[in-house]
Amino acid sequence: MTDINTETTLYLTEERLMMRDLAREFTLNEVLPIANQLDPIKGDIPRSLIDKMGELGFFGIMIPAELGGLGLGAFEYCLVAEELARGWMSVSSIIARGNGLYKSIPGDEEERAEKTKLMAAGQYLGAAALSEPSTGSDLSGVNCRARRDGDDWVITGNKYWCTFADGADFINVLCRLDGAEVSEGGRTPTVTIAVEKPRGVLPDGVTGSPIPKIGYFGWKTWELHFDAVRVPYRPPVSDAETGRGFQATAELLGVARAHTAARSIGLARGALEDAVAYARERVQFGQPISDFQAIRFKIATMATEIEAARQLMYYVCSQIDAGRDARTEISMVKLFAAEMSERVTSEALQILGGAGYTTHFAVERYWRDARLTKIFEGTSEIQQRIVADILLGKPTRRGSN
Repeated sequence: MTDINTETTLYLTEERLMMRDLAREFTLNEVLPIANQLDPIKGDIPRSLIDKMGELGFFGIMIPAELGGLGLGAFEYCLVAEELARGWMSVSSIIARGNGLYKSIPGDEEERAEKTKLMAAGQYLGAAALSEPSTGSDLSGVNCRARRDGDDWVITGNKYWCTFADGADFINVLCRLDGAEVSEGGRTPTVTIAVEKPRGVLPDGVTGSPIPKIGYFGWKTWELHFDAVRVPYRPPVSDAETGRGFQATAELLGVARAHTAARSIGLARGALEDAVAYARERVQFGQPISDFQAIRFKIATMATEIEAARQLMYYVCSQIDAGRDARTEISMVKLFAAEMSERVTSEALQILGGAGYTTHFAVERYWRDARLTKIFEGTSEIQQRIVADILLGKPTRRGSN
């Protein structure tokens, strides 16, 4: 389907159009066929596909050029993410295991530099262990503990929703510091600790099992238990390692939420394009269903909502890259795009009718995965709360909400 914006604009420069088209061609030729084959059987993203993405630089879009990346911004990152999500959201998500985690790589300066170059090429990727069985939206309440013992950290506790724990080369674990002084907020400081491991297995001292999901296939999402896991202590190089782990994690959510908006848009666009193709071919009552006003109006509304979300995402990414405060707009685009994506993919499934409720068509995959975008990286309700707090001020009694 032809985009509404096909010419160079304030946002879509020639260079960005070239990058978008590269990702689009790769998705249609490489990602979509694999997704259609493996998603129905819950298969994992092949390593060969990850290697090809690394060769194209997709894992290093936001990594500085001097560290082996492309040195670009959130705009290009989200531009590529939308295209990849049009094929398979998990593939669009895995690029965050480079772009979003390169600052968490463990080691001294020389080791980090070398590993960052590998990460930009897709050869050294991370996973994030943030949530816990009793801690999701409120990450400040983590209970997984880390304590110093000589030259080591010792980590004990449980983590939940750690996607790619097995396939990553390290896991970045958000922990509460044992033995630290309680802050004014009544909680002890937090740190993030990178736990390196062989690819394909969990770290020594960590047990776990994949969480059964209704979608987001292509990789496994894990429940993990850390049983006095020892990790070499290294001098802190970031806020995340100096008692501000939660705050540093929260600061990363801006780009992560824009990335979720991009993935939402890609899913919706895939569903729309498939619905348009089906409506043109499906004949009922002697004519293609694309002739019926009900179908035409659905498609017009779907396309309008997708474009509205995309333009808001472009604006938000431009604000992020300019270093401006876009907290309100970040939450707005994450909220709007995720809610839009579920509506649009559901409408696409309706257009396909019974065929849409089978795994013969990708629309059901887009629909299942779109539902997740309303939950991860901060639920729709959390985004509403953030926007409302900025516009109205925080409630006088938060606990009464």
